[in-house]
Amino acid sequence: MNYLIVGASSGLGRDLAYEFAKNSKNLTLVSRDKKDLEHLKSDIEIKYKVQVDIFDLDFSYQNNITNFISEKKDIIKSFDGVLFPIGMMQDNDTVKNNDEKLNRLISANFYCVAYFISKILNIFEEKNKGVIVGFGSISGAVGRQVNTGYAAAKKALETYFESLIITNLNNNLKIQFYTLGYLDTNLSYDKKLLLPKGSTKKLSKIVYKNLNLHGVKKFFPYWWFFIDYLIKILPFFITKKIIKYFKK
Repeated sequence: MNYLIVGASSGLGRDLAYEFAKNSKNLTLVSRDKKDLEHLKSDIEIKYKVQVDIFDLDFSYQNNITNFISEKKDIIKSFDGVLFPIGMMQDNDTVKNNDEKLNRLISANFYCVAYFISKILNIFEEKNKGVIVGFGSISGAVGRQVNTGYAAAKKALETYFESLIITNLNNNLKIQFYTLGYLDTNLSYDKKLLLPKGSTKKLSKIVYKNLNLHGVKKFFPYWWFFIDYLIKILPFFITKKIIKYFKK
């Protein structure tokens, strides 16, 4: 069996690669960082004796994905599942007057993921099987004062995956989505956080365990479910007052 992991060179993507390889799954790994991919491929093949294909590909450009799909048709047809632990974060000032950076931000976190899925869905539908796993962020739960583009894109991705789940209720496709809080990755390194970080290794085990389930929509760490629920039931004018209070 062959699984594609986009954003595999570090953090959650890296731990997913190890977890799947440990369970004897062949891998196709995609990331912008070729050196990290090469090291990861070598280590996994030595430890777990599985086949690993790697592609250094910037997933924030649609043309890259179009070319990948066109040139690697045989590999793509072999996929049993695709996972998207990909994320790009830019602060508001960085993208404010830079159209290219804003476009890449939205593309990496939403559009290009949806674009690739729209292409591979045809293959999975023909086979009447396949797994698609997306990863969002709790930052998309409500409007934000920082990283607004990232939060908006992740919210769009969540809505897209909800639609995928609903439109694939009557076939054998397995669509899953995880809304993530703080994780022990480079993005949260050396930051003062109100809540503890979740383990990417633990999350990887959960994702693998749930592969055969359809319609999975979970929060990780689990306590973010209750925070998300509270945010959604509060009237927006109250949410604004709370945000304003804590930003004083």
